[in-house]
Amino acid sequence: MIAVRATRGKWLRAEPVAALYAQGRVSHVGPLPALEDEMAGFGLDGLSNGRSPDRVDALVWAVSHLMFAARGRGPRVLAL
Repeated sequence: MIAVRATRGKWLRAEPVAALYAQGRVSHVGPLPALEDEMAGFGLDGLSNGRSPDRVDALVWAVSHLMFAARGRGPRVLAL
């Protein structure tokens, strides 16, 4: 487990990861309905239902670590 500390809001942290999705560089294997529901309802003010997007936030931390912070060491994401 890696401890993380947010220095920016969730929306700002999610922007680079959203760009990776738009480029087709990130995809899901298998159904993740709870996560995908959060992704669909995520906006500047959190989720459309007023709750915190915890699953989306965890996804953003994980993808950020794999794609940006871990370059040259540890697990890597490979294109098929």
